Amino acid sequence: MKSAKVKIKRIFVYIASLFVIIILSANQGGAFLSTKDETELGKRFLNRIHSQFELAEYPYLIEYINNLGLYIGRQIEVPYFPLNFYVIKNDTINAFAAPAGHVFFFSGLITIMENIDELSSVLAHELGHVSGRHLALRIERSKKIGLATMAGILAGILIGGEAAGALITGSMAAGIQTELGYSRDNERQADQLGLKYTSMSGFNPWGMVTTLKKMQRERWYSQGNAPSYLLTHPGAAERMASIETMARACKIIPDSDETKRLRSDFPLFHAMVMALCCDRAYAVREFNKTLQKDSRSPIAHYGLGLILEKDGSAKEAMSHFKAAQAKMPDSIPIMFSICKAYHDTGQYIKSLPILRDALKKAPKDKAIMNLLALTLQKLELYEQALRIYKKLIFLPPVKDIVYYNLGVAYGRQGKLALAHYNLGKYFTRLRRKEKARFHFKKAQESTEGNQVLLEKIDKALKELLN
Repeated sequence: MKSAKVKIKRIFVYIASLFVIIILSANQGGAFLSTKDETELGKRFLNRIHSQFELAEYPYLIEYINNLGLYIGRQIEVPYFPLNFYVIKNDTINAFAAPAGHVFFFSGLITIMENIDELSSVLAHELGHVSGRHLALRIERSKKIGLATMAGILAGILIGGEAAGALITGSMAAGIQTELGYSRDNERQADQLGLKYTSMSGFNPWGMVTTLKKMQRERWYSQGNAPSYLLTHPGAAERMASIETMARACKIIPDSDETKRLRSDFPLFHAMVMALCCDRAYAVREFNKTLQKDSRSPIAHYGLGLILEKDGSAKEAMSHFKAAQAKMPDSIPIMFSICKAYHDTGQYIKSLPILRDALKKAPKDKAIMNLLALTLQKLELYEQALRIYKKLIFLPPVKDIVYYNLGVAYGRQGKLALAHYNLGKYFTRLRRKEKARFHFKKAQESTEGNQVLLEKIDKALKELLN
């Protein structure tokens, strides 16, 4: 009898506990910022970052960080937002997940990393914050101010360091920022999810441990000033011990073809970040150190070539790119750089066979397609150039310059209606309405009864007025 009463009591406690959990979960779920509001906040946040920092735009650099991020992001159970990844040109040692799936890395953090496992682990940790919607919950609790002000406060909190002062302003902001920082529970969950995502993607989660240890050494070298990542993502000793324990327990799946590709491409990506985002003197010194050990290092030659190209010294850059290609003949980024150097020095004919070979190897590479189309245009092979530009329009995101080049190429062929229409599209994207209206009107005058084109122009003009 007593045993039956104990069982009934246990069942009652279990049901009561389950009821409490359901109620708390419902309350917590209702406390999240709506996805619509978070999407708008994400746009405002991105505008704030653009106003304060320079983002890397080199096509292969951006392609790599996004390919890696999207590959790891496949592990997220419920993808609330499309994921986008960025590199900020700044030597700050930091990374953060902003509202609505925008994830940022400072170039300073990437430069201290030695392998893709370190990069993957930090990226996966940030995706843990995205997956857990940690910002959305804390923002909703602090919904006392508008989204524009909130975007500024969040930017300051997530960036940390000296840059934060320019973004967090006003007494209300100062009073509310403490409510928006990550809690211990947030960090614990992001650590758990991050290590899970890392290992399930085929990378070594121990990279998180080695990266945090590097940051701690950086703190010691910088006379006690903690790197921003340790301030925005507290790295207490107990947390480090927990991460180490979880990392040891992770089971890593065998490398997939994509994992192998991302792993093999990491050194080139690292060289791009060093050459294009870091202090020039430091980058040159590091690449030359590598060449002293291995005079044929393709990574060092590629990095020095990028620096010289950025300086406007295309001829000097060419010798380094060719040295890199000698060791990595099938590398698309290196082939692109050689052709870009040929293009910048007016040697268009020399770049054609290399570009066509690169396009066979990577048929959907937009950087190669753009450069090939522009090279054909320079050689006055307008019909061939137009075929490529038309393909590029169906490979989003489409760069504004594609519409401009379409307009120019059609103009050279005397197809004025199509030329003005595409120039109108170009100026529309630049938000220069008067210029856009001028070209659309000119396109209307030149259509010669082309009803399909007339309808497109009418639609474009109506959208321009909205």
